[in-house]
Amino acid sequence: MRSLGILLKPWLAAALWVAIAALPTPLAAQRGALVQPRNLGELVSQSSTILRGSILSTKVEPHPELGNLTTLVITLRVRETLKGEAGATFTFRQFIWHVRDRYDAAGYRKGQDVLLLLNPVTRYGLTSPAGLDQGRFRISRDAMGREAAVNGRGNAGLFRGLPEELKSKRLKAAPHLSALIDQQLPGPIALQDLRELVRNLGAAPIR
Repeated sequence: MRSLGILLKPWLAAALWVAIAALPTPLAAQRGALVQPRNLGELVSQSSTILRGSILSTKVEPHPELGNLTTLVITLRVRETLKGEAGATFTFRQFIWHVRDRYDAAGYRKGQDVLLLLNPVTRYGLTSPAGLDQGRFRISRDAMGREAAVNGRGNAGLFRGLPEELKSKRLKAAPHLSALIDQQLPGPIALQDLRELVRNLGAAPIR
């Protein structure tokens, strides 16, 4: 039997690569894309670049080589890099899953403050947040200026299985972080707590 890669046209193979970030069950959907629920440790491990920044621009355009693919090009002003390399600005190209993403830029908006855990870039120059909306955190501030982060799943399942993962890696979290993890409650968490957990789970020190 010939391999799937041989049977598929290059543009379709590229699209499927983005889809297969890791499939086994259970699966969750985001406008037509199916991804496996992941905890924070899995998201950090899967990511090659983790950064915080504000969105400068978004642009829907065909892929420069694979004209049948519609993509979204996002440029951010980088505030800090937690893993990988990024300059003062960072641009990435993401495959558009659903027709509605063409009209709302897949939810990315100019001026939005985000923390992104991005997959390695494919040979076709495509990437996306690890776990799609699971690796994309929007940052907000309350009246006191305290920053909180929440991903596209409302942080549901973010700490599932994390205590065991920390133990297996012989990592220790500060007492207040251990308490946060043990509660395993959905909802926004303090940005500083998220950053500290990312560092503990293997990201490079913040520059």
